[in-house]
Amino acid sequence: MFIDVKETATLLSEKNNILLLCHSHPDGDTLGSATALAYALRQTGKNVTVKCGDRISPSFDFMFAEMVEQDFEPEFTVAIDIADTKLLGREFEGIYASKIDLCIDHHGSNVLYAPEIWLDAESASTAEMIYLLICELGVQITPLIASCLFTGVATDTGCFRFSNTTVRTFEIAAKLSALGADTYNIIQVFFETKTRTYAALEKLAIESMRYYCNDRCAFITVTQDMYRRSGSDESEVDRLANLPRQIEGVLVGVTMRELKDGSFKASVRTHGDIDASEICGRLGGGGHMGAAGCTLYGTKQQATNSLVKEIQDEITAFLAKNN
Repeated sequence: MFIDVKETATLLSEKNNILLLCHSHPDGDTLGSATALAYALRQTGKNVTVKCGDRISPSFDFMFAEMVEQDFEPEFTVAIDIADTKLLGREFEGIYASKIDLCIDHHGSNVLYAPEIWLDAESASTAEMIYLLICELGVQITPLIASCLFTGVATDTGCFRFSNTTVRTFEIAAKLSALGADTYNIIQVFFETKTRTYAALEKLAIESMRYYCNDRCAFITVTQDMYRRSGSDESEVDRLANLPRQIEGVLVGVTMRELKDGSFKASVRTHGDIDASEICGRLGGGGHMGAAGCTLYGTKQQATNSLVKEIQDEITAFLAKNN
């Protein structure tokens, strides 16, 4: 059942022991949205905890600075920024997939798995939605809540560079800044600072770049061996996703990373009217027009071939339409 922000606020107000779930390989949007909502609900006397099935990068530690541990049995479970229960990660999907009561999400590819769902596919980030929800709850937005939300807004829009950025995005970002969000340090940490291990991984990733579809597709592959050689890990790989698309003449950029189980997770970024969610959707994934992802199986070459085929089809259709 679809609900709106007012109904979501009412539903949460009626519950006392709430679990907020983040997706695996967590980013700034899922974590910022969940922690901000947790702090807001705690102000109203609720017991709230945030859980994620994967390791959380130290760059997000500030979000949990005031997250005092609470011991309780959840009566209501909310999935935050999760379009499909598969994105919980294998362990958490097995535990929580059938227990989710509400989903708050901005992905048009959401598979509608929750009994109650507040979905806004026009929103640039789930953090924008959580800002509106907290306002509806009538709760004070502290500087920490503002910082959590600003991180979600900034990271899901590429620091306001992606095509999903809207007038509302800028308006909410400005309001969060006025409420005390640590905008300077957030932008420095997530967009201007590289760890040495990330820099080493980026070098290896760029060296792996290959071109397909008459050089209109740039493809990076990150292997487990690259993690070992660089000292990096999956918590740092997200920043690589936009590198291939930055190459002049490239319409579709792909960063494909090898997972520990031998499968591959692909992040697809596009320009113009080429729909990344269409490409990934045909391979069992999803996302947005300009940014989407999917999981691929088989050898590295088989995974590459499968994805390149779908990209070629989409580019061909795009060029035919625009010539």
